[in-house]
Amino acid sequence: MVEETDSTNAALARIARGEDTARGEDTARGEDTARGRGRVLVAERQTTGRGRLDRSWESRPGAGLTVSLLLQPRLPMSLFGWLPMVVGTSLLATLREVAAVPAVLKWPNDVLVDDAKLAGILVEVVQVPLSSPSVIIGFGLNVMAERDELPERSTSLLLSGALPAALDRTELLGVVLADLVGAITGWEADPQAARAEYLRVCATIGRRVRVELPDGSAVLGTATDVDPDGRLVVNGRPYSAADIVHLR
Repeated sequence: MVEETDSTNAALARIARGEDTARGEDTARGEDTARGRGRVLVAERQTTGRGRLDRSWESRPGAGLTVSLLLQPRLPMSLFGWLPMVVGTSLLATLREVAAVPAVLKWPNDVLVDDAKLAGILVEVVQVPLSSPSVIIGFGLNVMAERDELPERSTSLLLSGALPAALDRTELLGVVLADLVGAITGWEADPQAARAEYLRVCATIGRRVRVELPDGSAVLGTATDVDPDGRLVVNGRPYSAADIVHLR
């Protein structure tokens, strides 16, 4: 664990590309675990943390978990598009079991409780010369944050009435990482199973939604499916890069 970094995803990307070897060996010492699958970096504070669509992610030291995992999936790169959903499904299952919160997923992988964001996930591919592509899985989970510390429409485990044991960040991190590595291993063994598992917990399916597109336009409709490529289907059309707003 480090006290501060610019971004855990960015720091691991530099390590993967060999740009920050000395720092990486120092900050990630003892964290090359994850059951032998990759390197983990945990930070108490990020100065330029990012989420999906380049949104910032910030929290006070001690209020949450800010974590990134670097690994090389044992699957063709053409299947990497499903990894964000695999990660979201795993994190959701862990929080339901360990914290007993009624969490659901908003496409593609925002973890919500009562339509408020509890956790966000960012998966990025890192191209390394003369090596197989690596991926960095980053997630931010609000654990002890109070209401006045959070953005609008956000929540924390504390505010969601989580079981007290789930508020121990060290113990929680160990369970989250163990479950995540297990989920990724299962996905590698049977990539086709990920879609069915995801559809069971994605609260976006069947909802009226607003699809906010990168060009500033928006589409209203009903989300009916997530196709085999991981795209959300709204009004019969698939979307891969969009912000989704659940409508009441």
